[in-house]
Amino acid sequence: MQSTPAAWADADVYLADTLVGHDPALEAALGAQQAAGLPHIEVAPVAGKLLNLIARMSGARRVLEIGTLGGYSTIWLARAVGEGGSVITVEAESRNAAIARASIDAAGVGERVDIRVGRAADVLPTLVGGFDLVFIDADKESNTIYLDWAARLGHAGTVVVLDNIGREGEIVRDDSTDPMVVGTRDALRMLGDDPRFDATALQTVGIKGWDGVALALVV
Repeated sequence: MQSTPAAWADADVYLADTLVGHDPALEAALGAQQAAGLPHIEVAPVAGKLLNLIARMSGARRVLEIGTLGGYSTIWLARAVGEGGSVITVEAESRNAAIARASIDAAGVGERVDIRVGRAADVLPTLVGGFDLVFIDADKESNTIYLDWAARLGHAGTVVVLDNIGREGEIVRDDSTDPMVVGTRDALRMLGDDPRFDATALQTVGIKGWDGVALALVV
C-alpha cells in the first residue's frame, strides 16, 4: 500500500474502530459541533484517547485546556480526571463555549468542567496554578504565550501537550511567512531552549493529514 493521505485516513479509522470504538456521547458532541458549523479541527478520536491515557498515566487531577471548540477533547480530559478532578478550559468564542457546555453536560461530566470565556492571554493570568496537565490547542500564533503560562501555572512534573506541530512539514522552513508556522516554530524553539521544559515531538499522519504533537514535562 502506498503512503498517501487517503491511506493515512483509512488507517486512522481502522485504529479508532479497533482501539477507541464507538462512543455515543463523543459522537453526539461532534454532531452538535458540525451542525453548528464549527470548523472540523478537533483532535482525532485516537488523539482524544491518547490525551485521556496521558492524563490517567500521569495521575492528573487538575487539567487546563487552552482551546475548547465544541468540547470534544474536553470530554476526554474530564473523563480522565475522574470524580473529584477538574478541568478548566478556555474558549475565546462565547458561541463555541455554549455549544461545548451543552455537549459536556450531556456527556455527564459537566460538574468537572469550568469553561472560561475570553482570550486566553487575558484569562490565563486570572487562574490559580497547580495544574497537573496542560493541553494547548488554540491559535498557533500565541503558542509561546501559552507555553509560558503552562510553566507558570504548572509545577515540577506537570505534563504539557502542544497540538498541531507538524504543519504539513512546513516547520522546517525558516523563511515561512505563515503565522501558524512561525508560531509553531517559535514554540518548538522555546520548548528546546527554555530550562523550564524537557520536551520532544512526534510527527503523525492520519485523518488530520501530516501533523504532530509536542510533549513536555515542566522541570
